[in-house]
Formats: sequence, structure tokens, C-alpha cells
Amino acid sequence: MPTNLAAVTAEPAPVLFARWREQVLAALGAAREELDALNVFPVPDGDTGTNVYLTIEAAAQAAAEAEANGADLVTVGRAFTDGALRGARGNSGVIMSELLRASVPRLVRADPAADSTASGLALAQVLRAASDAAWAAVGDPVEGTILSVARAAAEGAEAAGGSAPLTRVLRAATTAAQEALEQTPNQLERLRQAGVVDAGGRALVVVLDTTERVLTGRVAQDARPPHRALPVPIPPPADQLGSDGPSYEVMYLLDAPGSAIPALRAALAPLGDSLVVVGGDGLWNVHVHVDDVGAAIEAGVAAGRPHRVQVTHFADQADAPPRSRPTGRAVVITAAGPGLARLFRDAGAVVVEAAAGRHPRAQDLLDAVVGSSSGEVVVLPNDRAAVAAAEAAAQQARARGVRVAVIPTRAQVQGLAALAVHDPGRSFDDDVVHMSAAAAQTRHGAVTIATRRAMTTAGLCEPGDVLGVVDGDFAIVGDDLVVVAVEVVERLLGGSGELLTILVGAEAPDGIAGQVQRHISSGRPDVDVQVHHGGQSGYPVLLAVE
Repeated sequence: MPTNLAAVTAEPAPVLFARWREQVLAALGAAREELDALNVFPVPDGDTGTNVYLTIEAAAQAAAEAEANGADLVTVGRAFTDGALRGARGNSGVIMSELLRASVPRLVRADPAADSTASGLALAQVLRAASDAAWAAVGDPVEGTILSVARAAAEGAEAAGGSAPLTRVLRAATTAAQEALEQTPNQLERLRQAGVVDAGGRALVVVLDTTERVLTGRVAQDARPPHRALPVPIPPPADQLGSDGPSYEVMYLLDAPGSAIPALRAALAPLGDSLVVVGGDGLWNVHVHVDDVGAAIEAGVAAGRPHRVQVTHFADQADAPPRSRPTGRAVVITAAGPGLARLFRDAGAVVVEAAAGRHPRAQDLLDAVVGSSSGEVVVLPNDRAAVAAAEAAAQQARARGVRVAVIPTRAQVQGLAALAVHDPGRSFDDDVVHMSAAAAQTRHGAVTIATRRAMTTAGLCEPGDVLGVVDGDFAIVGDDLVVVAVEVVERLLGGSGELLTILVGAEAPDGIAGQVQRHISSGRPDVDVQVHHGGQSGYPVLLAVE
């Protein structure tokens, strides 16, 4: 949630907003499994983390597209909230979209010349408006949910005082939200019985924690460590899904005037529970749990034009996968360039090509998994930022009866190594083990050009400097592509290694691969060298040692 950007950071507002979106999505991706495990209310279907992640992913994608088309910050902010509304999934995802819709447009319009105190007051006002909007959107609000956490954040910000600076107000809001989250088991019996906090509320705390980190550079003291055991809720009774409450979740987008919404709420309320209607300006996202699916859709028809209708039978999520499972095995892999895409396709993989500077979306990966028509699928994301999207797509595919394993490859060359040992003749588990081992044993590096001034492990870099990446870390700062590439290779070899793979990027100067190859061959004749034209952007050279 960017606000009074000049008062907090020297970064231009559009840059900070883009970084905030990226960091929030990454944080929700890292917390996705935890949030799914916490999900016991309103229905224990274990998908809150996935739903909130997909909601923010849709928002970030829409904002990035607007940004690429040259839109100003206010338009990008509007695209972000519109993307969240259109892409909202599940109860918590829909409520989160409303919190964002009520806050982000106000924040990106904040006066960049205002002082930090004015920003603190503005943030408190925005958090109150967002909380009020979310409470109003829910048909039957319940204490102990994301709504309680949102209200606590607003109250914490207000309690900090109208003259407090932004950083203090944000810290107060985040602390109050965390404290409210810890109280949710005392407010909601379902949570108390399961021994967990509310999943949606925890998702909101993740967003607030990340916002504080992005705006201040400080990690909150109560932030949880990145590696932790997942919560294990006490299982609900076997008949809890669908027997004591409505059997179906119905969601749809609705084109309708605002005047039609009160009647829609009145028609949907007696049909079931978990009613949430969010939106505005003629577009609404409708979510409700019902037994009569037809009646819920008919209510939408009476109000306007429902579209993108989704119906989920809760019992299907608890049961074993459908009996009519597809057969065969496929590998779905992301490619950062056309040359890499050809390499992967030639090896028999289903390829998801990532546009320049963009990470593949969960929906793209899900489409590839389902489109493979295979009963077993291995996913290779080949990008640190795409691992969470791959895992979210895998969970959705598993609900459709597909057996999916995600090998968390973080570099294109790791995916290439894993694909090289793929053998559909092995059992699925054995194949995943061999591919995982090949990826893990591949040391990877890259060479790129710095686009801004920044501090790296190797020291300060300036725009135009050549950066050497070793196993994901900016470890070398230099001024010559070939020299830096050779140093990266030497560090990757580290005295051992049999095969060096060089992937030449779209912006690589002619002959760079040959120069690196000649240098390595003269000093290490025992190392075989393979050169491929990957065509990736941003990285003139990608390197791997096996």
C-alpha cells in the first residue's frame, strides 16, 4: 500500500508501487502453504492461501500491463484494483480485493509533496475506509476473521495519533493487526477447536508486514521466520464439508448498476451464507455459499449480466480425485527466451514462454498442466519468483485429479538439467527424485548489466556495471562482459565440474560464448562445453556447471 512516497523513500512513486506489488506477491507466495493449512473457516477446504495469492497475482498482472502501456500512477493503481476484483478467488480473496479497492486508489493519489505526518494521518484514514468497506461488503459479518484484523489495523493506526509520522502509524497498524489475529481463536469457535488463527486474517498481516518492510526497510519484530513447520489444524468431523452448511460455492462477475445491488443482496442472503458482494462502477464480484446454485445465478441475472461463473462442490474437494483420471506423464517448463523454448520442446516438454521481464502466472501454468492431458505432471518453474505460482497452479490441478509435483528450479539451466534426466519409464516418484537431484547438483550463474545504483554482496554497483551472478547472488561487479563471465564460471567450477553449459541471450555481443569457451578450455581441458542460443532478455549469458 504505497503512500506519501517522497516522505518515506527517495524512490519515484511508480517504482515503489511496482516494488510493493512484487514483494507482496512474493510474501503471499511464501506463506501460501501456511495459509492453506490454517483454512478451517468458513469451509475447511484448505485453499485460502492459494486464493489470496491468485487474487494478488491477477492484480499485479493487470497493473504491470497498464504500466507497460505507459499509464500514469493513478491509472496503474486503478488497473491493480480492477485486476484484483476480476481475479478474486474464494471468500478471503474477494474480501482482500475490496480492502485493496478501498485503499490503493486513495493512496496512489496522495500528494507526493506532503510531509510524513500528513501521510500518517492519510494512512489511518485509508485503513478505516478499507475496513468499513469490507465489513459493508459481507452479508453476515463474523468476528474472528479477516474483517476483525482489518478493523484492528485501522484502530491501531488511529490510536497512533493524528500527528504521528507514517512509519509509526504503519507500525501501530501492523502490531494491532497481529494482536487481533492472535485473538481470532477466542472469537470464533471453529478456530478454537482447530487450534489455529484465521487464515484470511493471517494473509492480511502478511500484506501489512510486507508493506512496512518495503516502505521502511525494517522487518517487523514479530515477523515469522521464513522456514517453519506448517500448522496442523485438528481435523473437523468427516461430515463437516457440505452436510451442516451449503454444499456449493458460487462466484461470478456481474455487470450491473449500483442501484441493483441491494436487491441482489436481499435475494442471495436467504439462499445460504458467506455472502460477499464487492466492486463498483458497474462491475461487481459476487461470492456466496448455497445449496441452490440455479437460484444464486438467477438472482444475478435479475440484477444484471453475470459472467465468468464458477461453481465448486465442497464435497468434491474432500473426496478422492475423480475416477476418470487422465493418463500419461508430462513435463511443464517455463522458458525465458525463444531459443530455450525450442530446446525444451525438442526434449518433449510442454513450454510456457515468459514474456520479457514478466514472470509466468499461475493461470498460464495451470492451463499448460491441464492442457497436457496427462495424469502425472512435473512442473519446472525455472524462476525463483515463479515457484509460488507453480505451486498454486499445482494445487488447483490436483483438485482436478492430476498428480502434480513441482521441482523448485530457480534458473533456466536447472530446468535444462532436470529435463535431461527425465524418464517417463520410471515411476513418478523416482522420476521426480532423479530430476530434483539433477537440478540441485547444477550450479548456476549469469551475467547481466546493472540498471540502477544498488548495494550488492560484491559492493556498490552503478548503472552500466557488469554484474556476475553466482547461485542467485550478485557476487561480482566489473566492467567487461567476458571477464566477468569467466570469473563466474571459475567460481562455479570451484575445482570440480565436468560440463559447462553456456546459454547466449538476446542482447549478448557476437562471439562472447566463444571467448568464454576458449578461456575455460585453455585452463580446464577436462571440462566439456556446450553452447546454446537461449534468446533470453536481461541476461546476455546464463551459465551452468554439472
